[in-house]
Amino acid sequence: MAGIDGSAASRAAALWAARTADRRGVPLRIVHAGDLDRLARFASFETVERIRRVGGVHLAEAEETVHERFPYLPVERDFSTKNPVAALHEAAASGDTVVVGSRGRGGFPALLLGSVGLALAARSPVPVVVVRGQLDRPDTGVVAAAVRDERDAGWVMEAAFEAESRRASLLLISTWNPLSPMGHVVPMLEELDAVTRQGQARANALADVIRRAHPSLTVSTEVDADSGTAAALVENSRRVDLLVMGARHRLMEMGSGIGHVGHTVLHHAHCPVEIVPRPPEAPGEDPS
Repeated sequence: MAGIDGSAASRAAALWAARTADRRGVPLRIVHAGDLDRLARFASFETVERIRRVGGVHLAEAEETVHERFPYLPVERDFSTKNPVAALHEAAASGDTVVVGSRGRGGFPALLLGSVGLALAARSPVPVVVVRGQLDRPDTGVVAAAVRDERDAGWVMEAAFEAESRRASLLLISTWNPLSPMGHVVPMLEELDAVTRQGQARANALADVIRRAHPSLTVSTEVDADSGTAAALVENSRRVDLLVMGARHRLMEMGSGIGHVGHTVLHHAHCPVEIVPRPPEAPGEDPS
């Protein structure tokens, strides 16, 4: 399912979603949110009708764009009277993936990520893809997932499924900051080596879990301790087709579930980023 608003970014999102739907043999649903539940309380009849008309035009144009590239793909169009985040949450069924552009029509051109994409990524009960980067670049044949250990096995299966559907390989990237084990005290080389070995062992254990579930999938691991987690993931996004991350909702806490690392990656990645919901976490646990 793709959320569209007539912007160039949303057209890119519709095409990305269409390619995924075509590959999986399922229909594509495109949704435009008119926000009339709120606007109709004070807007004139003419304004409401204009919003409906413009929304219909956006949906028709998006469908035409999709059919130019995928002429036989079934496309369903949906105009919602809710705001964009509520509309996409309501339209998403279990098993769906919501695809949006990196920026919408609102806001300032300098913004790297729109508020709708950020809100969806932080709170959606289904996976959300924020389409970023140059979509016309050649495929690398690699889907990457940012992981920590075997506890990520549940949500990483979504990355494995995506890689299989693309006939791509899956790269598990485990990153950590060399200063994190010791606060701001620079650790000894032996300690860095030990932590790196531990990280590699955890990544290998997770890879084995995925290989057992997807025996035909090529799974590799990479541990990066040379830079901060966010910087490493942004840099790695240059060489993959999709970067997949997990997001948790904190129990008894408010705020975003994607953490500072997720925020940075969503703003600066060079490829589309998929945020997959993880089980709720206890207060104080790092969600990044």
